[in-house]
Amino acid sequence: MYRENSEPPAPWTPDELTARLRAVSAERYHDRHPFNVRMHEGTLTRTEVRRWIANRFHYQRHIPVKDALILAKFEDPALRRGWLRRIQDHDGEKDGDGGIERWLRLGEAAGLSRGQLTDTSRVLPGVRLAVDGYVNFCRLRPALDAVAASLTELSAPDLMRTRIAAFERHYPWLDTDGLAYFRTRVGQGGRDGQEALALVLEWARTREQQERAVAALAFKCDVLWSLLDAVDRGEGAA
Repeated sequence: MYRENSEPPAPWTPDELTARLRAVSAERYHDRHPFNVRMHEGTLTRTEVRRWIANRFHYQRHIPVKDALILAKFEDPALRRGWLRRIQDHDGEKDGDGGIERWLRLGEAAGLSRGQLTDTSRVLPGVRLAVDGYVNFCRLRPALDAVAASLTELSAPDLMRTRIAAFERHYPWLDTDGLAYFRTRVGQGGRDGQEALALVLEWARTREQQERAVAALAFKCDVLWSLLDAVDRGEGAA
């Protein structure tokens, strides 16, 4: 909070704001979480991999929900049309298509049935709380904050490449056809991250707005970290 009658601090330049946002991802993105580290080192058990896939699906199925909430905040039809693509990327444009379908196939490749993945009673409480917190953030906060929270996409392509290589090398029991979700997200995540960054740089003009954007991204990093905390501690979810 700034003192009354004092001049607010000058806004950061676009390059400075970009650097601060990228620093948040570098320091707090969930690729550093011990569970992800063990996944990529190849030391997870089959039960742990399946528990992660099953609980992460609860997050995946809510991605188009949070994107619909963000889309509803846009007054510009062009922005709505552009953001609609994100919903289609996950829901698909027809049955049997889209990111949610590809995640279901990942589960099947790991030996999980679709019923196990879609049974919400199996979701760990900590995962449920993390996902609900993110959806409600996108529902209640202004468009700038909600879009800024999605900037974890900037780090997603590198994580997807690492994950693909790790699964192919360390988890041969999982059918590699099930990795289609990760392969698709390499391109989609990079595109989505750059588009969201452009919107944040355009909208965050004051220091207060810029600091909100940085805080929103930090919050999203906390959501993803908390989700993995729950999975790491969970028992028998898959």
